[in-house]
Formats: sequence, structure tokens, C-alpha cells
Amino acid sequence: MIFIFNRVWWSRLQAMTWKELLQLLRDPILLVFVIYAFTADIYNAASGVSFQLNNAALVLFDIDRSVASRELAGRFMPPEFRWLGSISNAAQGQRLLDDGKAMAVLDIPPRFGAGLSRGEQKSVQLQIDASNSVQGFLASVDATQIIARYGLEQALVRAGVELNTSGIDAPAINNATRVWFNPNQNDAWFMGISELLNVVTLFSMLLPAAAMVREKERGTIEQLLVSPLSPLQIMIPKVIAMVAVILGGIALGLFGILVPVFSIPVVGSLVLFFVLSILYVSTLAGIGILIATVTNNMAQAGMMVILILAPMMFLSGAWTPPEAMPTIMRLGMYASPLYYYINASYGILMKGAGAMVLWPMFFGILLIGVLVSTATILKFKKQFG
Repeated sequence: MIFIFNRVWWSRLQAMTWKELLQLLRDPILLVFVIYAFTADIYNAASGVSFQLNNAALVLFDIDRSVASRELAGRFMPPEFRWLGSISNAAQGQRLLDDGKAMAVLDIPPRFGAGLSRGEQKSVQLQIDASNSVQGFLASVDATQIIARYGLEQALVRAGVELNTSGIDAPAINNATRVWFNPNQNDAWFMGISELLNVVTLFSMLLPAAAMVREKERGTIEQLLVSPLSPLQIMIPKVIAMVAVILGGIALGLFGILVPVFSIPVVGSLVLFFVLSILYVSTLAGIGILIATVTNNMAQAGMMVILILAPMMFLSGAWTPPEAMPTIMRLGMYASPLYYYINASYGILMKGAGAMVLWPMFFGILLIGVLVSTATILKFKKQFG
């Protein structure tokens, strides 16, 4: 008798899961949106976003016109800086900054070279357009390093220390830096994987919410409730179907875009990564169904998804390091399942970390999943049971 019950239960589950997949396939707009997000959107994020200073437009206001000023200006070279030319007055440089045509203006004062030759302390001015704070900060850091090194070399020359072709011929500390996991510091690796995980987060909530709200809009939820199906048999197939769709999207984004186009290495276990993704997607699918129980149409469901997605992304640690967050925000970060998913995904894909290292991340997602699933089942039974 138990075997017959189980066989009937699994037969109903299979039929309902297939129904959910067919409903998604019959929604061409949503289907195109899913395909676009897992292909073109990931490609655009990986190829179009960079945290490196590249071709910052620079103009020179050189009043001194000496050998020293020309040598200093010549050290601002590509790929970090791109010379636009020289200007004849300070107002012209200010206009270029205001119009967005230049990012920085290097102002070298008169008697700069003569003062250096006499051992005087001289200053130069670099005006930077910091409306883009990240690029402005990078320009400031690079310029500081260039000017500081030039000043050090001039001081050593006056002290009688010779400079060879490789740099300063003097006792120095050999600073050998090794960058792990992304040795070329390729922004495409970070941004590509980050966008993939963000897309997974979006659709893990949106697709189940859309499937449930669609039933409410069309009135078919009442037909399902009077059928022999239990509330769980209505809810679980939606989760399974959307998990299958999103796993297909992950495979498409990873092996169709990130690996072949951007040569992102996958050094860890793909099985472990997909197990992690199943756990994560199932957790957020519960949130999506919970959203559907408190909304009446797709517009409301979409707004609720955005309302939950935005703080989840900001608290994930992908954009702001946890160390830079206020204490209360840092505590809220542990309530974001995306925080655990991002850490574990980067650990698997780029570091080759295993389950023994990443078990706290798995446990965090599992704990949130249990809490969300309990709340979803109770709310679902209360509304539709």
C-alpha cells in the first residue's frame, strides 16, 4: 500500500513538474529574458566593467618648460594615462575637467627644475575629476606613485647615489608580490562570475514567483486546490522545474560564455558547485513562492523581488568588502544567502576549495533555506490549504 501511495505521489510530482516546464516554454518573453541574462548580460558585465585605470585622459599645464618638468610629465604613460596635449592657462584645464573631456590636469609650476637642482622641495598640482570615485582614486594612487618615485630618484642623485638602467643602485628591499587565484588581476574573471551569481539570484526568486502568480491571475490555482493534489504537491514541482531551468542557465553561462570567451579557470569540483547551486536556488525559490502568496499580480511580484534583491546584493560582500561595512550592516550580511553563495562559488571555481573548507557556507544557506521553507509552507497552507 505504501508502494502504491509513493508511486502515485511521484507520478503526480512528475506530471506537475512537466506542466511547469511547459508553461515556461509557452512564455516566449520570459524565456528570451532568461536566455539573454545567462548569455549577453554576463558577457557585457565581464567585458565592459573594469576596476583598472585605463586611458585616463590627461592634459599638461607646464609653466616651467624645463628638462625636469618634461621628464616628470613623460612618466605618465599608457595604458594608465593618455595624453590629450598641453594647455596654456589654468582656466582651460578647468573647462576640460568641467566638460568631462579630461580626467586630470597636471600643473607644473615655474622654476620647478631649477628648484630641484638646488635641492629645494618643490610641489606639483594634479587636479582630478573624481565624479567617478573609483577611477579618480586609482588615478590619484598611480600619480602619487609616479611623482614619489621621481622625487626619490632626484634626492638620491643629489646624494651621489648612481642610477642604473634597472632603477636605483642602492640597498633596497626586494618586494616580490605574488597574486593568487587571479594572477593577471583580470577584472573579467571577477565580474563575469559575479554577474552569473547575481543572475542566478534574480531568477531563483522571480521564476517561482512568476509561476505561482500566473496560476492566481488565470484562476487555475483554485482548480489545483480542488484536485487530489496536496499543497506540497503544488509547490514542490514549481521549485524543481525552476531549479532545472536555472541549472541549465548556469551551465550555459559558465561553459558557453565565461570559460570559452574569457578563459576563466574552473579549478574546483563542478559537482560540488552544482550541488551548492541546487541548495541555493531551492532556498531562494522558497522566497519566490512566499512572495507569490502575498502578491496578486506579476507587477507586484516583480517589485517585491527587486525590494528583496537589492539589499541582498549590497550585503553580499561582492561590491563592498565586509571590513568596510558599518557593524550593523556587517551583521546583516550573515542574513543574506548571496553572501554564502558568492564566497563558496569563488572558493570552488577559482580556488579549488572543497566541502571541508566551505561547509560553513553550505550550512549558512541550508539554515536560511530551512527557515524560509518553513515560513513558505505555513503561509501557503494558510492561504491555499
